[in-house]
Amino acid sequence: MGRTKRSRRSYGAGEWGRNRVRVFPDPKTGIFQIEWRENGRRRTRSLKHRDWRHAKRQADEFAAGFASPELNGKAEPEPLTLERLFDIYGEEVTPTKGEHTRQHDRAAMAMFLDCFGRDRKPETLSQRDWDRFIRERRAGRVGPSGRPVSDRTVERDLRFLRAVLNWAGRSRDEEGRLLLEANPLRGLKPPREKNPKRVLLTAAEYEALLEVSKEMDWRFRVALVLAHETGHRIGAIRQLRWADIDFGAGVIQWRGEHEKTGYEHRTPATAGALAVLEGARRHNPGIGNTPLLPAPMNPTRCVDRGRVAKWWKRAEALAGLEPKRGRGWHSLRRKFASDLLDQPLKVLCELGGWKTAQTVLQCYQRADEDKLRKALAERRGMAS
Repeated sequence: MGRTKRSRRSYGAGEWGRNRVRVFPDPKTGIFQIEWRENGRRRTRSLKHRDWRHAKRQADEFAAGFASPELNGKAEPEPLTLERLFDIYGEEVTPTKGEHTRQHDRAAMAMFLDCFGRDRKPETLSQRDWDRFIRERRAGRVGPSGRPVSDRTVERDLRFLRAVLNWAGRSRDEEGRLLLEANPLRGLKPPREKNPKRVLLTAAEYEALLEVSKEMDWRFRVALVLAHETGHRIGAIRQLRWADIDFGAGVIQWRGEHEKTGYEHRTPATAGALAVLEGARRHNPGIGNTPLLPAPMNPTRCVDRGRVAKWWKRAEALAGLEPKRGRGWHSLRRKFASDLLDQPLKVLCELGGWKTAQTVLQCYQRADEDKLRKALAERRGMAS
């Protein structure tokens, strides 16, 4: 009976000392190899494909004596199923993404396989499948949580599916054949959140959180001040290393691998940011790639996203802030963009790590009543 190793993709068939056969991917090309012993010597041949299911079947057939390795590379390719397409995409594309996006990829793959079926041929997907997924996902009948979700979540899931199908339409197998002739869902539009809740943290709320941060873990206060002073995502802040902080120049290096957009850049640090970083150095002296905000139980690793989310909720409770959906770490990023409303968009994008000004205008900046009154007063002054 065959067995698949969990540590890395490898499959063995047959019995040791008699007809043992193993298939495994070439670490450089990903093309499957078959390995067996002949007269005590180890033999290896290329199967000339990356089809995991087909490779396992070939190992079983070779171990049973039904096929020889020289003939294995000439077999007709199996029909492309949704499961096989996700396997290929998951091995070749998903690993190039950030940690959070990789997690979403895996969850979305499992969800679409449950909804459409593992053996479903991608080219048969249609408008009816698209619409059915939207209905089922909104109602919570599809998805890991089992609860209804917003249109924004549905939109993200469908954008992933469309990206996979677009990629398959541009990618070829070892014989030069396209994985998919065309994206069958091309042109279909995902639902859009009509009034997305983009909560902006107020100055009073920030001061309240800053005050109670003295009663909490020192890491929370450091993260809170850095989020307020730099406008960066909490994901990038919690993964900062001491090597990223240049105290002499007063500059912070933001690594592309920890940025959602992959945008690597440097920003000057404010006096408030440098002060809290000095405090962090007293709690956690380190150099090089030592985490700035280490995990409490493992100082060699950065604090995880679940813990900083719990810290935020606890701080809200201590500060007496009524829970509000959408008010979280990202509301500080919106506050940063709105506080610098008078700055040129190019400057703001560089400071906050945004790649496009359109994103800032559409999702982050908001003019409050005081700014609107100030603009009208300046207009009257110009007219007089």
